[in-house]
Amino acid sequence: MVEIKLHEEACRGCRMCVDICPTKVFAFDEEKRLCVTEHQEDCIACLSCAYLCPSGALTHDDYHVVKNFYRDLAFCAKMEKFI
Repeated sequence: MVEIKLHEEACRGCRMCVDICPTKVFAFDEEKRLCVTEHQEDCIACLSCAYLCPSGALTHDDYHVVKNFYRDLAFCAKMEKFI
């Protein structure tokens, strides 16, 4: 199973990972103002969250590398100006 590591000290609370995840693995903790991993077992290792995270707070281990269908590089390039 994919292991998602969230580095809380690095998380800015931007919610981009919550919005981009196609399987809704993440949620936002209003009290801590941080992203939390709620359904790690649903992760399909598309890596969109780690790719889009402006602070690099997300890393993944134990996943099989396959073509990423969910990462839209053109969209991500447009978003870079806001990061």
